[in-house]
Amino acid sequence: MSPPPGDERKLIIAEPLIYFVEMVISAVRSLLGRPSLAHSVRKEGLTYLRPDKMKRIEQALRSVAGVPGDFLEFGVALGGSAIVIAAQAEGRHFHGFDVFEMIPPPTSDKDDVKSKERFEVIRSGQASGIAGETYYGYRPDLLGDVKAAFARHGLPVDGRSRFLHKGLFEATWPEVAIERVAFAHLDCDWYDPVRFCLEAVADRLSPGGLLVIDDYHAYGGCRTAVDEFLGERADFAFENGPNPILRKN
Repeated sequence: MSPPPGDERKLIIAEPLIYFVEMVISAVRSLLGRPSLAHSVRKEGLTYLRPDKMKRIEQALRSVAGVPGDFLEFGVALGGSAIVIAAQAEGRHFHGFDVFEMIPPPTSDKDDVKSKERFEVIRSGQASGIAGETYYGYRPDLLGDVKAAFARHGLPVDGRSRFLHKGLFEATWPEVAIERVAFAHLDCDWYDPVRFCLEAVADRLSPGGLLVIDDYHAYGGCRTAVDEFLGERADFAFENGPNPILRKN
């Protein structure tokens, strides 16, 4: 999802340097071959995730190559990270879950002040998009835009190997037949959706499977949901980083 206000200020400072580094990397790669997909989706403005977070997702995907199960993302937004994940599915199913409209509010007492302040900015219509574009939650047909982005990258949402599910997680998840999961990216900000996703996926995650948590260091509700979950599940190991990983033993 989108970064909190404090992180936005940091990104304003860091983005020029980040994009300069990516331009250098892109120039080198152009001499060697095609640029990475993660770089491409960032260049297109399809993800808010920093390069270090995208790199960690790519590494995590490679590490579950031999783990049985589907690939999932909760919180698709503009589709950038979803495209990267779906491209690595290689014979598996990819499922992306999102309301594909304005993010629901943080309603738990366990959500921190920063989370609620961030939502008020979004709700009031003042949130800004990437590089001056319309904030994704205000788009009239976000689902259509995401499907078009998938198609541009040769990954059509065909309803056979790649699926996008529109609606609240608790409404769409029970309707989807998923037996085993190898990888899931949780980018859903607040306490309630993060807690729901952890509980929904945990028992279907194969041994060696991974959950990547985007907002652990950004929002207190997400951190609390993860910490509570880990306190109840000894079969998961925590691997810290910019977007922490929960590895099932």
